[in-house]
Amino acid sequence: MSVVPVSLGERSYDVVIEPGLLDRAGEALKPYAGKRPFVVVTDAHVAQTQWPRLAASLAAAGLAAELIVLPAGEGTKSWAQLEALTDRLIDLGVERRDHVIALGGGVIGDLVGFAASVVKRGCAFIQIPTTLLAQVDSSVGGKTAINSRAGKNLIGAFHQPALVLIDPDTLDTLPVRETAAGYAEVVKYGLIDDADFFAWCEAHGPALLAGDAQARVHAISKSVAAKAAIVAEDERETTGKRALLNLGHTFGHALEAETGFSDKLLHGEAVAAGMALAFGYSARRGECPAEDAERVVTHLRAVGLPASLSDAGVSASGETLVAHMLHDKKMSAGTLPFLLARGIGQTYLAQDVDLADVAAFLDENGR
Repeated sequence: MSVVPVSLGERSYDVVIEPGLLDRAGEALKPYAGKRPFVVVTDAHVAQTQWPRLAASLAAAGLAAELIVLPAGEGTKSWAQLEALTDRLIDLGVERRDHVIALGGGVIGDLVGFAASVVKRGCAFIQIPTTLLAQVDSSVGGKTAINSRAGKNLIGAFHQPALVLIDPDTLDTLPVRETAAGYAEVVKYGLIDDADFFAWCEAHGPALLAGDAQARVHAISKSVAAKAAIVAEDERETTGKRALLNLGHTFGHALEAETGFSDKLLHGEAVAAGMALAFGYSARRGECPAEDAERVVTHLRAVGLPASLSDAGVSASGETLVAHMLHDKKMSAGTLPFLLARGIGQTYLAQDVDLADVAAFLDENGR
């Protein structure tokens, strides 16, 4: 078992990582039980693959639960589903001290966390992430949101969970493509400020994706610890430190918007391509060694992830993609900061990026 603390004063919590943990989750959840049954929110896929394990664990611990099953997919992060979920939570009598459980990937975690942040002006919730992307990124740090017509995650709140339970064995039921997409967020932590971890990824990434249990636990624990440290220092992105976690996301969200936030390009795939573009653009500016940018491309492609516009199946012009970026929630006074790099493990926040130059770079990359 690995336990990573997220130190946020009164909002501190633990992230517990252990193979087989879902089958023992009932005991871990006992201290969070109230007078009413737990409300567990999941999606149609996870209801079939993982809910039976959690249900048996809760029953074995003498805990009752109500299950809410939502549609699977990015479309669930919507106003309509938020309204339906909050109405259902209120109908079930959820109170502020109750703990709603999010069982699923990033979509479920984001939606349930946001619903918990607004029901009764804020109730507690627990994350049990079942995808690699959610385990290493979205379940930790308290960012919750839904999408709007203008873009991804533009409506949301910071709302920290009370506990995060991670069972790497849940990855066994995922399609290879989805696990690979989550692996992009693992690579991100090495590219931000840990060149040694990126080298570990180059050596062990294929084994992790092939199901190596030791590699999974190491990668998840290392990623969660890296994110916890950044979140503890800059919980609400006020100092700029937490912004480093958005490496690849400005480019990536533009690619997702162009593909309609659909299964044509998964979030992690978009982030992978976005990170390669960020390093490529950094090299174009003369700030990053070309060989470092090429290492990023080579590793991402080696594990089956896109590392260019063409890899991502995007043929839009640079001008079109930059137009998507103008809806980015990080825009401030008409300026869009970019996460760029001076090398592997040397990511920084650039405030002087000319969007016309970005458009020209994207046109060059798309050829």
